Amino acid sequence: MEIQMHPEAELCFPELPNSSCRKPTLHWSKTVLLNVGLSSISVITAALNLLIIISVYHFRQLHTPSNILLLSLAVSDFFVGFLLLPVEIFKNTACWVFGDLMCSLYIYLSGILMNASIEIIVFISVDRYVAICDPLHYPTRITVTRVKLSVCLCWFYAIFYMSLYTKDVLIKPGRYASCYGECVFFIEDITGTVDIVLCFFVPVIIIIVLYTRVFVVAVSQARAMRSHVTAVTLQRSLNQSNKSELKAARNLGVLVIVFLASICPFYFYSLVDGNVVKASSATFLIIVYFNACLNPLIYTLFYPWFRNAVKLIITLQIFKHNNAYRAQVKALTSWCPDNNLLLNVSKTKELIVEYKRLQGSRNTPFDIEETEVERVTCCRFLGININEDLSWSHHIDVITKAVRQRLFFLRWLRRFGMD
Repeated sequence: MEIQMHPEAELCFPELPNSSCRKPTLHWSKTVLLNVGLSSISVITAALNLLIIISVYHFRQLHTPSNILLLSLAVSDFFVGFLLLPVEIFKNTACWVFGDLMCSLYIYLSGILMNASIEIIVFISVDRYVAICDPLHYPTRITVTRVKLSVCLCWFYAIFYMSLYTKDVLIKPGRYASCYGECVFFIEDITGTVDIVLCFFVPVIIIIVLYTRVFVVAVSQARAMRSHVTAVTLQRSLNQSNKSELKAARNLGVLVIVFLASICPFYFYSLVDGNVVKASSATFLIIVYFNACLNPLIYTLFYPWFRNAVKLIITLQIFKHNNAYRAQVKALTSWCPDNNLLLNVSKTKELIVEYKRLQGSRNTPFDIEETEVERVTCCRFLGININEDLSWSHHIDVITKAVRQRLFFLRWLRRFGMD
């Protein structure tokens, strides 16, 4: 016996039988997948990107041009996980009950975040292209100030572009809705073509060209280093060069493939159907949003700097004294083996430069590879004696003592008639 449900029970607004949409009817497995799976992705996306935001903002040594771009990308991806994904889950499992104005704002915000993410990834491609292909001019061409200005222009452009792109639904919310309880958005053929060219084809072409050039240069540099290493070192160094070459190829390939795999299905679907915000396009839109969860893993969490920073945040060590200093030391110890360098811990000294008295007593000693580093008040670096208070007194005393010793011997030589 089959149970029949009254038609009004399937309406979003039973009090409006002639103009109300019907409730989404999904199989229980799809409902569980959307509610549990996508909710987990939403939480993970927001949490990972929030860790990146805190890391770059808190640790001053991470305030570099590349990390400023990663911070902007993390901000965009954080709002994707915190706002867009939960709304997308609700929109596909229930009726839209927030009104036409909120639907227009959702479309407007999703477009801004998507465009900003694409533009920032293009800026990251440019940054890495200059860093690898023109490393000598990188510090002068790519500065923190210029990157911050570029990020601001990127967000202003995304806001301006989406204001023009969605002006119809912003001026008249709900103009494309056929019934109450629906959130849809249609675009004209010409507008859709221009949007796909500006927001998809142009960025993808730029990214592919730049990363291809970066890949070629990186491989050529690795081969040049490998040939040089072969002539002067052992076979072990040769194997390390091969690993560096494969690592560069893998990382660049992952960056391009994941980005294209996430964004291509949505824009290819847009070529077929002009309705880019309806139930049938939800799968492709969710794939684009899922890229926000992958970005922090690809761009940041694979680097020792951010792994150490995240560890300090999770363990709440950022509230302790000199945490940034310890994070920098840990990053240095991780950077050395990754770049085929050996850190001699027995010859490593710790010198704390500060002007506040008794401040150093609160800094507990740290260890490298389970070996405690010796703390000194003065050290010699490139012939200069550096004191903990950055005064010249110790350096002058050392020079004066050396001069006195030499003058003493010169006077004795003069007494014996040796001029």
